[in-house]
Order: sequence, then structure tokens, then C-alpha cells
Amino acid sequence: MKYLHTMVRVSDLEKSLGFYTEVLNLKVSRTMELEGEATLYFLTDGKSCSEIELTYNHNLPDGGYTHGTYFGHFAFETDNMDKFSEKLKNLGFEYSIEPFLITETGPKIAFLKDPDGYQIEIIEKRNKEYY
Repeated sequence: MKYLHTMVRVSDLEKSLGFYTEVLNLKVSRTMELEGEATLYFLTDGKSCSEIELTYNHNLPDGGYTHGTYFGHFAFETDNMDKFSEKLKNLGFEYSIEPFLITETGPKIAFLKDPDGYQIEIIEKRNKEYY
């Protein structure tokens, strides 16, 4: 068994693509059109085999989508939290939870939200025992 991807629905394709490619440095690996119903964008970090699939349904439900209570967050690693924080600020985004140390010796982590409100955890590369 091989893990392939996680799919999330997005309401504004351009904003979401901008966020995932500019803020998180993901690259579009492929796209797929589903008979005029939806467009799928698969994003990769180029290092692992798993992807995030952004699904844009051409007919959004009235009131948009709602987040379930089961999904928690995506997690991404950064080599340097300070540099990532500066980049985030320069791109006009803010943390929902500012960087902090998870334990006295553990990594620094922070949280932000993508344009649809999905939580993104940023983990500074330090202590491999954390994850």
C-alpha cells in the first residue's frame, strides 16, 4: 500500500494555488479536468511521493463548503522559522498561532490558514523525534 494524496475542496482556485505555490513552495505536478464538473490540481513538494489535491468544483454549493470536525491540519517543515515568517509577512499572510516552542528542547511550530480556512502547521526542522 502506498499513500498518494489528500484532497481538499477550494472555493477560489487562484487564491488557493497562489497560497500553496507561493507561501508553501509547492509545485503543480499535474491537472485533471472532470467532464466540466471539477478541475483537480495536484501539488507536490518534489521531495516526497505524496501530494495535495486541490479540487475546484465548477458549481459550488450554496453557502460554500463547511469544514468537518475530523480534519485537523496539514504539516510542513521549514529549515528556518524566522525566514519563513518574513516571507509570510512579505506575501501579506499572518499566522493564526504565532511561532512557539512545542517543548523546551523540541521544534518551534506555528499555524496559519489557507484561503479556505484549512489549518497549516509549520514545523521548524530541529528535532526529528517530534514527528
